[in-house]
Amino acid sequence: MTPRQHLLAFACCALTTVAAHAERADRTKPVNIEADKVTVDERKKVHLFEGRVVLTQGTLEIRGDTLIVTQDGDGFQKGVATHKSGLATFKQRRDGSGEYVEGEAERIEYNGRTQKTHLFVRAHVKSAQDEVRGQFIEYDGFTGQYIVTNSGSASANTGGSGRVRAVIQPKSSAPPPVAPR
Repeated sequence: MTPRQHLLAFACCALTTVAAHAERADRTKPVNIEADKVTVDERKKVHLFEGRVVLTQGTLEIRGDTLIVTQDGDGFQKGVATHKSGLATFKQRRDGSGEYVEGEAERIEYNGRTQKTHLFVRAHVKSAQDEVRGQFIEYDGFTGQYIVTNSGSASANTGGSGRVRAVIQPKSSAPPPVAPR
């Protein structure tokens, strides 16, 4: 394993120990979407929302300039959010706590069936005080696990150092020991 792969494996393992599942009740809630404009193709089951788009489902919130929502035969929705001049955002409360998982990227894809959120290009996810950055992040709402890489699509521009970044805070609630004088 290369040093880069070791760092990635460490970061993923550390984050999976502190992350909690997404709010379970969210998947039984209706999906609400606000936008300046919507174009609907009922035959293909495709909805295009444009202009200050906000999708909510329970505690799940996705924001962007555009959002394309498709629905499969079983009624599960998939959404792709983008932002023209900035980053699309994602936010969801962790199950059983008041803490949120928050993320941003140039493109965010959410799959209601699998409860997976994919963040592409300039991706950043924060959970409590922990943070990860990379070109691609997959957050699994069922397991609370992350996968972070510096690629994720053929068009991803890895730029910079080409490394994944993670900040993992200590979880001890005990104060640090005081040095004797």
